[in-house]
Amino acid sequence: MMKRNLLVIGLATLLSACGFHLRGTGEVDFALQELNVEARNAYGDTVKLTTQVLESNGVRVHPGAAYTLVISDEQESQRNASYTSAARSAELELTTSLTYEIRGSKNLLLMSNQMEVQSFYVQDGNNLIGSDQEAGQIRSEMRRDLVQQLAQRLQLITPQQLEKLQQSAEAKAKAEADALEAARQYEAAQPQQSPVQLPIPGQ
Repeated sequence: MMKRNLLVIGLATLLSACGFHLRGTGEVDFALQELNVEARNAYGDTVKLTTQVLESNGVRVHPGAAYTLVISDEQESQRNASYTSAARSAELELTTSLTYEIRGSKNLLLMSNQMEVQSFYVQDGNNLIGSDQEAGQIRSEMRRDLVQQLAQRLQLITPQQLEKLQQSAEAKAKAEADALEAARQYEAAQPQQSPVQLPIPGQ
């Protein structure tokens, strides 16, 4: 167990030192040359990894970019998958999900999607500290897998595709605004009813 943990830690350190590049993509460049990255947890590991993989693959990450990647939600969960006969150890299923959005000018939503990864590990009732350390390393690996998947999806997005989505989003927003304004004008044009005056007794 200890050897495996040291091996995982060593690999993670090596990846951090040499840069995090996409697996299986060769020398294919991103169509997007720049991108802003935001997240609810702006200083979390996921946004740091995402920024790292984008920059190491030639994408300039800065707030002034025309389009923004928003990591809007990240959830972790676990459940018991099986038990041993002695009930001292249990196989746990870990799930991590990530929801992201691409937003354009005027903060209009252009696209959104969700991904998730799963993994299993055995929680040893006789070595809870070691099991917790292993679970932490597995969660780190799962986060890297999610960022890898996210980057591969972003790699396929072109500025032309986002420009069309921006035009559609602006047209939809204008139609909604026009409908609200028409409704407001219709309401304002309706005659105001005078309050009903009740007869005063004795008159």
